[in-house]
Amino acid sequence: MASAFKLLFAVSLFTLLLRFCRGSIVGVCYGRNADDLPTPDKVVELIKLHNIKYVRIYDSNIQVLKAFANTGVELMVAVPNSDLLAFSQFQSNADSWLKNSILPYYPATKITYITVGLEVTESPNNASALVVPAMHNVLTALKKAGLHKRIKVSSTHSLGVLSRSFPPSAGAFNSSHASFLKPMLEFLAENQSPFMIDLYPYYAYRDSPQKVSLDYAMFESSSEVIDPNTGLLYTNMFDAQIDALYFALMALNFKTIKVMVTETGWPSKGSPKEKGATPDNAQTYNTNLIRHVLNDTGTPAKPGEELDVYIFSLFNENRKPGLESERNWGLFYPDKTSIYNLDFTGKGVLDMTNSTDGSKNGTTWCIASSKASEADLQNAIDWACGPGNVDCSAIQPSQPCFEPDNLASHASFAFNSYYQQNGPSDVACSFGGKGVKVDKDPSYDNCIYLTAGGINKTASSNMTATANTSSSAHTDVCSWICVFLLTTLIAVILNTGNVFHVSF
Repeated sequence: MASAFKLLFAVSLFTLLLRFCRGSIVGVCYGRNADDLPTPDKVVELIKLHNIKYVRIYDSNIQVLKAFANTGVELMVAVPNSDLLAFSQFQSNADSWLKNSILPYYPATKITYITVGLEVTESPNNASALVVPAMHNVLTALKKAGLHKRIKVSSTHSLGVLSRSFPPSAGAFNSSHASFLKPMLEFLAENQSPFMIDLYPYYAYRDSPQKVSLDYAMFESSSEVIDPNTGLLYTNMFDAQIDALYFALMALNFKTIKVMVTETGWPSKGSPKEKGATPDNAQTYNTNLIRHVLNDTGTPAKPGEELDVYIFSLFNENRKPGLESERNWGLFYPDKTSIYNLDFTGKGVLDMTNSTDGSKNGTTWCIASSKASEADLQNAIDWACGPGNVDCSAIQPSQPCFEPDNLASHASFAFNSYYQQNGPSDVACSFGGKGVKVDKDPSYDNCIYLTAGGINKTASSNMTATANTSSSAHTDVCSWICVFLLTTLIAVILNTGNVFHVSF
């Protein structure tokens, strides 16, 4: 009996540490405000087909929970705004909901988060005063079931919860929400739950195209926005908005709360005045977002910080009111066909079987455009060799690709390295219009350009580069360390008979 307990303890600790080692994740929001959607079991088949491991739903629908049983997909479920009054008034309501709507399906259905309320400060009937009491009652119900360490409780918010988001270092919460925010932040800090935010750079671009460039909104900018207070450099709006939240949290002395993005994305269709809502732009934004998140680069204020992000949304939802874009955020049509291609591994969109560029065996390279200015090329090189995580050692002095010593040559090598490492696609060769795809190998002398799969044969490096290098390296090393430490710990526990008391 003692040995069985020790083994169970070791396995539990192993699982916990591996969770800490998982790195950033990308999930999808599964909204159902639409006609003719597939049945939940068909949706689960679609999700598994596309290797989606994390899903957010907006209620606790029984059929959906049943469909996700034994899939391994981590599910975020919700207490909708309409239930906040009942949940905040009586503990018994939260207890009954957990007993009837969650426990019958757990743990076969892997529920990891419960969101209490949806953007309450934006709702017509401001129910913010009900959120924290409801959160406490849900947490108490989880404690009674012994699940409060396995299922985290939080609430989702819009960026409107901030009164200021630029520059990021001046990020501040709206004082009109102070009576609601302070106890909620105390709850999150005490229970190690994340601050959940719904971020949409698309709206910033749509509403202020003169101030926010399309490239900056879509992770495509080769120039930088400088925070005058910190000197931090921002190449995309997403990072700036995340850091504004972190600075707002730090201003209130909540330095341990992590940020989780529970919604972000880009619409594929809009009304006439929404010219940025196109399938190409949606694909570009989400592809760059996935790559950015899974690289674990963090943000300028939080370099290397893990960030969990959920893309909105799985399907177009035709019942939604408002402008045309509101009904066109989906990755799929109701018949499960893709609106545009998206790869959730972070390697980019790659379809070598249907090459239309006329290249031999579909092989292409990415080089600098002859029309690009030297200033633009220098900015692009700085980005590729910095945040882009390209190994640019080959274009340093005395290395195989340094000569000819000019920006066009150096940029071509950097562009191609990024292009191949991130899955050859139009998006990965964009560089704000400074990159062009070619079907002729630009390699020369001992300077060998990367090809698909990331193989570089330059004399300066005998290492094989792979797509999503930073992310995979982080995950592999961290997982290896976890495995080593836990294997050692299990051996110590089982062989010596010592049992450590650890509170989870």
